[in-house]
This record gives sequence, C-alpha cells and structure tokens, in this order.
Amino acid sequence: MMTYPSFSVVIAAYNAERTIEETIDSVLAQTDEDFELIIVDDGSEDLTLPFILRKASMDERIKVATQSNQGVSAARNLGVAKALGQYLAFLDSDDVWHCDKLAEHRRLHDNDPALEASYARIVFCPDNRTKLEPGRTKSVVLDGYCALEDVLIENVVCTMSNLVIERETFLEIGGFSREMRHVEDQDLLARLVGGGHLLRGIPQTLVGYRMSADGLSCDFASMLDGWKTLAERWAHRFDIARGEALYCRYLARRALRSGTTMALARDFVRRGIISDRKAFLSGGSRGILTAGAALAGGAIPARARTAIFA
Repeated sequence: MMTYPSFSVVIAAYNAERTIEETIDSVLAQTDEDFELIIVDDGSEDLTLPFILRKASMDERIKVATQSNQGVSAARNLGVAKALGQYLAFLDSDDVWHCDKLAEHRRLHDNDPALEASYARIVFCPDNRTKLEPGRTKSVVLDGYCALEDVLIENVVCTMSNLVIERETFLEIGGFSREMRHVEDQDLLARLVGGGHLLRGIPQTLVGYRMSADGLSCDFASMLDGWKTLAERWAHRFDIARGEALYCRYLARRALRSGTTMALARDFVRRGIISDRKAFLSGGSRGILTAGAALAGGAIPARARTAIFA
C-alpha cells in the first residue's frame, strides 16, 4: 500500500546556485520528517540544476522537475502538480526555515481542523553574499483568522516562504496566476481569504527572509502597478483609496528596510498621502514614523532603518 507524506515542500529555483544549498539544508533539518521536497528548476543558466540533482541523489525525499524559464508562478504550479502531500509548504530558493517550521504548522492544523492555511512570524535577515546573517527585525502575526484586507494591503504572510496550505484548497482556488509577476502571492491569498477559507498565524519565528535590494521582491514600483491591477478585482470589497494609501506605506517601509534609494521611499510616502492622508498616517506612530524617516533621508543610518521598519 502506497503511503503519502503529510507535507509537500515546493521550491521554485532560478539561477539560485549561491543560496539554494542553505535553503535545501533548512528543509532537510526539519524535526517533522514526514515530507517530500519538490524542487523545480525554472530554466536556470547557472549551476543550480546540477547542484539540486546531486542533492536529490543523496536523499530520496528530494524530487526534481525542470521547465524552460516561465516564471515563479508556473514553476510553483508545476511543483504542486507533482505533489502528493496533504499540505503544501512553499519556500523561495534564497530563504530558510527554522527546524520546527513544519512541526509547528502540523500542531496548529491538528488543533484547528477547520483551518485551511497558516503562516508564522518571519525574521528579516541581511544578505552578506556568502550566507544568511541572523536578523533582528520580525514581522507581525495577527490574532485570529485573517480578513481580506490583512492579505490584500499589508500582506501579513509577507512571503510565500511562510505559507502552508491544504493541497485541495490550493487546487480549488486555482493555484498561482501565471500572468502575475509581482503580486502573485497576494493574488493567491486574496482568493483564499476572499473566498471564505480560513488563514491563521503562528506567533513564532519560523522563517528567515533574505533581504536583497537588487532582488525581484524589491522591484517596488512594479509591485505597486501589479497591486493596483489586483485591487481593482476586489474594489467591491474594500476602499481602494484607503487600501492604496496603506499599501504605499507598506512599500515605503519595505524600501526603508531594504536599503534602496531614499527617493523611492519618499515617492511612496507622497503617493500614499495623496491617495488617503488619514489612512497613511493612521496606526499610531507607524505612519508618522514612516513619513519622517523617508523625508529624513540618509540622516537615519541604514542599520537603524533595518531594525525599525519591519
């Protein structure tokens, strides 16, 4: 009788030879060993594929799939098509997991059978070009189940490296959109939560997120363009002007944290205040501090910005 793993871990990799060993090793070190690891090479032009094939030859839990370069959404969907587990756990090829990541998600889902997806706290880790450094700034985990605005505006999940979702639920909501390049994660989460499925957080730090100012995740201007397209689909469910103000604040904070140009952070502040000044400056000191730091420019040291703007 064939047995299936509880978790299918899906890594989409493109030209990831510098970081993927640390990523894979963090999966293989899980205390909950009931998983398969599916790595999809998205047409890499470096040594990513030979490396993951070598790793797969040493551990039968690792499966490798390849495709021509079609983007991260197509790669993740291919990984899911080959998955056998009850739960899908996504991980980017430059991030890492705490060794209890899968165990804690299993515990949460076992204790709440109605739950269909979950996330945890992440820590933002500086990238020193050799290995991931320990981070100090962490994300926020909300109490209770997530609402549409929690994922559509300031994305509490933060990164796909943080999401665990029932495979059947993922298939029911249609998987990742191949047409979306920058906010495909929020699109998926909006369809999840907006469709009435339950998403809840774990108040433990279980993901190390690699911060790199030159990565895809830091193409903030394109993220805003993609978000506007996504927001239009949900205009009947929330206030777009308020949402854009809060999303611009979210991007301004990410820009300040990542170390990109202050001009970009100031532009997001300007856009957010124009969209809805009251919303941008809401949340106690959050909005005021973001605006002040962007306007102060280089007066705040980079290390301090990294520590403040989670």
